[in-house]
Amino acid sequence: MAYAYDPENIFAKILRGEIPSTKVTETEHSFAFRDITPQAPDHVLVIPKGPYVCFDHFALEASDAEIIDFNRTVGEICKELGVQPGEGGNGYRLIANSGEAAVQEVPHMHVHILAGRPLGRMLNPA
Repeated sequence: MAYAYDPENIFAKILRGEIPSTKVTETEHSFAFRDITPQAPDHVLVIPKGPYVCFDHFALEASDAEIIDFNRTVGEICKELGVQPGEGGNGYRLIANSGEAAVQEVPHMHVHILAGRPLGRMLNPA
């Protein structure tokens, strides 16, 4: 089944400027902004500007330019936040929830960059 993108989702409205956001950075293909309910001292959302529902949709259908731009944007934000473990930072977590079982709340592909405190285990062991 093909993905059906909803152009009325909240992130699409943020991209169109209909809903305000606290912009961190913007590139040709990506937009990053602060989460309105941060779960860590640094909590940034990075979204592609294209109409992609989740990570696999983006990875399989986005252009090479979109994919490269998105990944470089994530790296640049980690650098700006000073959280790169290879550069003396304490690290970060990337989260991309995809679909109902993963509790994806907004049907627009996005990753959360979380940093600024110890984040604990990702999942409790089974």
